[in-house]
Amino acid sequence: MGWFSGSYDNYQFTMFAASHLAVIVLLIAAVIATYYFRHSFSASWAKTLERLFALSILSAEGIYHIWMRVNDDWRLSHALPLELCSISLFLTAALLLTRKKIYYEIVLFTGLLGASQALFTPFLHFDFPHFRYFHFFFTHVIIFWTPLYFTWTQGYRPTIYSVAKFMIFLQLLMPIILLVNKTTGGNYMFLSHKPESASLLNILGPYPFYILSLEMIALSLSLLIWVVFKQRSRQSRTEQQSYEHSVGS
Repeated sequence: MGWFSGSYDNYQFTMFAASHLAVIVLLIAAVIATYYFRHSFSASWAKTLERLFALSILSAEGIYHIWMRVNDDWRLSHALPLELCSISLFLTAALLLTRKKIYYEIVLFTGLLGASQALFTPFLHFDFPHFRYFHFFFTHVIIFWTPLYFTWTQGYRPTIYSVAKFMIFLQLLMPIILLVNKTTGGNYMFLSHKPESASLLNILGPYPFYILSLEMIALSLSLLIWVVFKQRSRQSRTEQQSYEHSVGS
């Protein structure tokens, strides 16, 4: 089963090749379709969809760890679910299963900022049709898509306090990740050094100054996301309440 092996000799991934562009096109199509059909999600159908996607990404992540074990690639230095997107995956699943806004307030920012970076400049060795290709892009697409889905179809909106919660979440998370990196020799969240592949970090200065630059960028972009997605007016609230009433009836 070459598609499940640990060798990428026959599956070398190339950024912006056809297999990569196909994912980007599908992502854009999914986002447009979700917005266009945002009033067509019935309550029962929406909950079924949410549970399906939650179980799908959790299953994909579980199989990914099995894959690493089978190929003798599971190491404390890189296999723990401590990358921002790995943490986002579990938060996304929690949001899909519980619909609690606290998860939305984190995933909105980690999904749109972190997962988008991973989708457009992926740190990936395995190309289509390898298992790792499907795992990587499927999970990141769901992480990116989920907060948009909850914003447009369920009426969730961030507040300025959502930005504060996200930044506090990062500040609490970073010391833990730094300690794990020092203990395991890992580079979770790229807090030890920059990734080998092309990324935004390449223009943010040397270590450790790029971490401070990332903090400022995260704050600035989070404020921008808040401005774009915050509740606009009494009219929009009224429209949302009317939609929720029609769905519930």
